[in-house]
Amino acid sequence: MAIALTFLLLLLSLDFSSSLPIPLGSTLHASSDRNHSWYSPNSAFSVSFIPTATPGSFLSAVLFSNTVPIWSPGTVDSGGSLRLLRSGSLRLVNSSGATVWESGSENEGVTSASLEDSGNLFLRSRKNTTVWSSFAHPSNVIVPTQPFTVGKSLRSGSYSFHLTEEGSLNLKWNNSVVYWSQELINNNSSSNLSSPSFVLERNGVASIFDSSVGVMVVSVRSSDYGEGEEGVFRFLKLEEDGNLRIFSVSKGGEIQTQTWVAVADQCQVFGFCGNFGICRYDGFVPTCECPSVNFVPIDVNDMRKGCKRKVELEDCRGNEGMLDLNNTRFLTYPPELSTQRFTLGTEACRANCLADSLCFASVLMADGSGVCFQKLSGLVSGYKSPSVPSTSSLKVCKPVSPYSTVEKSDERLLIRALIIALVVIATRDETVDMEQVTRMVQASFWCIQKHPSQRPSMGKVVQMLEGIIEMAKPLAPNALADIRDTENS
Repeated sequence: MAIALTFLLLLLSLDFSSSLPIPLGSTLHASSDRNHSWYSPNSAFSVSFIPTATPGSFLSAVLFSNTVPIWSPGTVDSGGSLRLLRSGSLRLVNSSGATVWESGSENEGVTSASLEDSGNLFLRSRKNTTVWSSFAHPSNVIVPTQPFTVGKSLRSGSYSFHLTEEGSLNLKWNNSVVYWSQELINNNSSSNLSSPSFVLERNGVASIFDSSVGVMVVSVRSSDYGEGEEGVFRFLKLEEDGNLRIFSVSKGGEIQTQTWVAVADQCQVFGFCGNFGICRYDGFVPTCECPSVNFVPIDVNDMRKGCKRKVELEDCRGNEGMLDLNNTRFLTYPPELSTQRFTLGTEACRANCLADSLCFASVLMADGSGVCFQKLSGLVSGYKSPSVPSTSSLKVCKPVSPYSTVEKSDERLLIRALIIALVVIATRDETVDMEQVTRMVQASFWCIQKHPSQRPSMGKVVQMLEGIIEMAKPLAPNALADIRDTENS
């Protein structure tokens, strides 16, 4: 009797949801409670909800280690749910009952669902055949052993990732502009492909396989390739910034470590800063700004949403001018290259765009080629850096007001910064912290550098003044250089 009771208690303590199929009629409610989840047999993966950055919003997802989303049908409010209907369809709904997403497997003979140890969520029929699976309908992540074939795509906002029939990987903006491409195999082999498949291996190698070629062709490797294969989970993710990355997570952990990135220079991602947005680096951080005071941000709290003209071109016909942006290149990728490319000089490049009512921007490649690109449609995505040899121009309504023609000159800005430093010195009882004064003067010098790309953000200025970050010696502002030249002469 005691043995029987002990066995019964043991059975009651087991979590059969981790090994039994998920029956029709099952429902998961939007909640952070991990007790309301569907688990894989090894418990490494779960179907659950996690809160998003937006209060009251929850992401429905297949999770690794209860934290890392590897597939998601979407987000719902706090009253939403994921339902496995008795009709055989998997449906994500909001609190109002409105459908956010549906598997489309209604009346297809589905009898149950199951989450496998690979992280693949299945809908199966009575004969155990697969009717639908998450691996066949990826969202923005590929996990090890998940085949990624032609016709499938990863999506994140306006960005998408594709495998072509020729065996190439592409990143696209708006499903049209190809801003990154990588050939996986040589041209001789690509003509013989029948059904290429891209796979991320557990050891961190991403490669392509095709039955007609019969070999695995290595394409990319994570920086931790081959390390801790049994204790590390790797996944490839298309993020909202348009970049494709491989991450590694220790099993049971939450810290995601980037081990590979497709576009090394984030500013080269098309549309990263939105329409008319210019991407530049503040230290190592890509930041977005408007081209000049002729433009204003669409959302001052999110510069990645781009900018708009203060006065639209339709409202100033006959009074347009060209705003020149030095060390700036408007990104131009296929299919734009073939239709908007010309060989022109600097002035002709600008003049042709100004005279053409359809042209609203131009870029002259300062590499000796004399190539001029003109933007006639689509989005203007710019990249600004002292190392960029190109000059770009935007058509705006006069007066043309570049940032370089600010009201205060370098001399006046320098005087103002020094006055502030002196005022601070005058108000410290009887003790003067000369180290702090030095930091203030050096920070003010950094703020008035000739090139805007060399000027620190306000957050970085605060860190400089507080001594949180080490401050390099700034270049002498133009005003001081002029004073020294006068004294030397």
